[in-house]
Amino acid sequence: MIVEPPSTLRLTVNREALAANWRTLDTMSGTADAGAAVKADCYGLGVETCVPVLRDAGARAFFVAHWSEVADVVRHIDPEQVAVLHGVISDEEIAYAKAIGAIPVINSLDQARRWRAGGGGPCHLMVDTGINRLGVAPNEVGDEAIAALDIDVLMSHLSSADEEDDAVSRLQLTTFRTVIPQVRHRAASLANGAGIALGPDYAFDLTRPGLALYGGVPRADMAGQLRQVAFVEAAILQTRTLQAGDAVGYNGEFVAQNDMPVATVSLGYADGFLRSRGPGGALLHGDIALPLLGKVSMDMVVVDLSQAPDLEEGDWLTVPYDLRDAAQQSALSQYELLTALGRRFRS
Repeated sequence: MIVEPPSTLRLTVNREALAANWRTLDTMSGTADAGAAVKADCYGLGVETCVPVLRDAGARAFFVAHWSEVADVVRHIDPEQVAVLHGVISDEEIAYAKAIGAIPVINSLDQARRWRAGGGGPCHLMVDTGINRLGVAPNEVGDEAIAALDIDVLMSHLSSADEEDDAVSRLQLTTFRTVIPQVRHRAASLANGAGIALGPDYAFDLTRPGLALYGGVPRADMAGQLRQVAFVEAAILQTRTLQAGDAVGYNGEFVAQNDMPVATVSLGYADGFLRSRGPGGALLHGDIALPLLGKVSMDMVVVDLSQAPDLEEGDWLTVPYDLRDAAQQSALSQYELLTALGRRFRS
């Protein structure tokens, strides 16, 4: 039997923090139920790990983007609890929806007609109230194709709930309210994670947090209420001493001014640690910051060991993954920081 050696990259998901975040968001949702966006492999943290935690915490409505994501999710929950945000754009997707039992989110009159022609059944309906991505226009909700649907959840999506000025969100709320009495449905949903913080007017019957579940802080006024979920570590591959004048990495962007100890670490942009995290960035050894030197490579970074010269090959360094802080340092969004995590991480 061939045994695979341990990975030099570790991703630890704090399950207790994930469950606590869902409970916090559910409480903040007031009389509405909090669902869970589990698309993109639970924002990069793993369906196998996260969906059972969210299910056991109390989530009952789950959202993915692609039909290709459904099979992994329904290993842990009933198919009718899963909604597919991209809807149905082909007969093959309709056949799959019928066979597996997940719920399509209808996004256009064409999708509505296609779903009905394929036999229909329960679905959700997305109404575009201003984000101009997916969804039927408000002036289309009176169409006979919509009237013929068996709509469970009538939903829309906020475009700017993370902004301090909520004028755009209030306009979307007003538009959504005008649509609600025009469409037969069982429940209504508008707020994403950031929208939950806008208050009970936005909650309706169901909220749909995503990033906030996984430790993201989509609004400044939510800071301190959500816990970090993802913890990332990378192993040292090699240590060496640079001589004054030695250059590091591609294009030699860092040149040592003095003799200095450094380490090459098993982490790069193929693992979601993008080049924008390099300038001014650092990895951590306990509370000691080890500055990054030169460009981030596909599979490696180099750090300054001057403050921790005794570290050796095989020792582990922590990758800063407080999402709000890392986003401010790198100019990447918190969403990108999570979903870009590569496949080489092991728990």
